[in-house]
Amino acid sequence: MTARRRARRGRIRAYVGLGANLGDATATLAAGVHALAALPGVRLAGVSRLYATAPVGVLDQPEFRNAVVALDVPAGPEPETGALALLVALKGLERAFGRRERGRWGPRELDLDLLVFGRHALRVERPAAALSDDPTKPAAQWLEVPHAGARERLFVLAPLADLAPGLRPPGWGESVATARSRAEAAEGPAAVRPVAAWDATTGAWQTTTAG
Repeated sequence: MTARRRARRGRIRAYVGLGANLGDATATLAAGVHALAALPGVRLAGVSRLYATAPVGVLDQPEFRNAVVALDVPAGPEPETGALALLVALKGLERAFGRRERGRWGPRELDLDLLVFGRHALRVERPAAALSDDPTKPAAQWLEVPHAGARERLFVLAPLADLAPGLRPPGWGESVATARSRAEAAEGPAAVRPVAAWDATTGAWQTTTAG
């Protein structure tokens, strides 16, 4: 379905990144995919491969599992409304999965990031339901879409390129595939490894390589 037809039906294509490195991270991300697909008015449009990724920033922790999903979501009366509604839903799912606030780059039970929301570039203040519980963060927090760090993070770009290699998010000036190649040249191919593929029939990851 084209972006124009989705818009006429009150939907918009969003991309959400998933990450975890505590407990059975592979199982957690599979459950996260199902939870996202079950959100009201949401249709699951695609699931990337599952990647094993080296931790960034805080190196003394287990490696992560990362993936990206494509969702057709309610557009809302305007882009800001739709994006904030999705963000609130993502934060609710994180809490439901036992997410605890830790320092930046620290371990995660489940991390859900809104990466892209249609063709919109947004910066809007977060409502109370989408605020971080971290007391070190400012009282006013902002949702920025496309995600401010996504263009430089191979652990985001690799799975996003599985789903939308030709996508040119607003403000990037390059495709996702080009950004991935640039990040891979900087970080090295060992920084991310595909370890499983999503089986839509079983609704589970099917291992492709040892990971």
